[in-house]
Amino acid sequence: MDLNCGSYVSDHAKSAVEKGKLSESDIDRAVHNLFSVRMRLGLFDGSPKTQPYTNLRHNDVVCSSDHQQLALEAARDGIVLLKNSQNLLPLSTAATKTLAVIGPGADDAEALVGNYAGPPCNPVTPLQGLKRYVKKTVCHRGCEAAGCDYDGAAGVAGSADYVVLVVGLNQEHESEEVDRESLELPREQVVLVERVAAAARNPVVMVVMCGGGVDVSFARDDERIGGILWGGYPGEGGGRAVAEIIFGDHNPGGRLPTTWYPQDFTKIPMSDMRMRPDHESGYPGRTYRFYQGEKVFEFGYGLSYSNYTYKFVSVSQSKLNLKSSPPTENSKLEKKLGFVRVSEIGLDSCEKARFSAIVSVGNEGSMPGKHPVLLFFRRDRGRVDGPIKQLVGFHTVRLEGNARGDVEFDVDPCEHFASADEDGAMVIELGLHFLVVGDQEFSITINV
Repeated sequence: MDLNCGSYVSDHAKSAVEKGKLSESDIDRAVHNLFSVRMRLGLFDGSPKTQPYTNLRHNDVVCSSDHQQLALEAARDGIVLLKNSQNLLPLSTAATKTLAVIGPGADDAEALVGNYAGPPCNPVTPLQGLKRYVKKTVCHRGCEAAGCDYDGAAGVAGSADYVVLVVGLNQEHESEEVDRESLELPREQVVLVERVAAAARNPVVMVVMCGGGVDVSFARDDERIGGILWGGYPGEGGGRAVAEIIFGDHNPGGRLPTTWYPQDFTKIPMSDMRMRPDHESGYPGRTYRFYQGEKVFEFGYGLSYSNYTYKFVSVSQSKLNLKSSPPTENSKLEKKLGFVRVSEIGLDSCEKARFSAIVSVGNEGSMPGKHPVLLFFRRDRGRVDGPIKQLVGFHTVRLEGNARGDVEFDVDPCEHFASADEDGAMVIELGLHFLVVGDQEFSITINV
């Protein structure tokens, strides 16, 4: 480490050198690394007042049109469509004469950003974004700091053709040094959603703004809630991106970066960070690789307005014969048990084992879309405590409506097919395995 966040090194480095716990050469190395980068940037050339980084103007540089467009594209790509019952979305502007936008995040620019965010340039709230599509748009926050007006929100919902609910968390619930004790939405928001959904003429659309996963199974399973979008903290362009997706100007393609656990998961001690499940104690494990409990939504999940199909068109290896170092008594036993250590295969053999997999992707819908393709690896009969599946990689492909395209994955068996055993050694299990993308699988046999 060359630089820490805080004052720990500056407070204690001198004392550490005096006590012989830290050498001057360690400090010299850190200073060299830090200042050589600054020198390459030209920060020591001439007067600091003339440096290009000295006068970065907020409006001309940070808030340039290119940067604002990039923020909008990031919001578009990051929003995840979690539910779309009976193809409620996208809404039709012709059929939506009146629109109600309800919830604490409906017109709150601060709800768009997370921890350590700089001042947004021209933030667009969901209300502002949706008003671009429906002139007769009314807003009701539903819940304020002083309390909730459920009757008022229900009244607004009942008078509109469609309702968009904007709920979620903010920096009071999750931020630096603020940890959640619950995986649910605040109780008053759950009541608000249920009251509004009961009063609405049509199934409602729920937009969730939050960083970590939340247990929204109550909404997922409620037929009165036709659509659910997860926005994360989408930034300054979030409100516009949400509106574009709701009214079909952008085809959603985001995928969840984590598994969303149910509220019962909070019963597990936070200090128990074991990945693997423990069936004797009922511990379900953690992460998509090991977790065996109920899920609200799974890692990599995300819907689209298009239906995408996959096909393996070329995989350069269907049988892998890994070469290992001369056998020892331990390695002979391990191979009998059905696995080999990566350390015994060696760098040269690992490099020669690499291969490519080409997947054809088809957009069966009429809308163009940007689609992330996730390639997983799973074992046919793995160790009891082994991972359920592992992500090999992902690529994003842009496809016009009713078009096809190919994506190519570089597969490194020593990295992508390996997992840690109970001693922490990386091992590859022998036998039948599968590459998986969507509902398609390609079998691979691994031997030594």
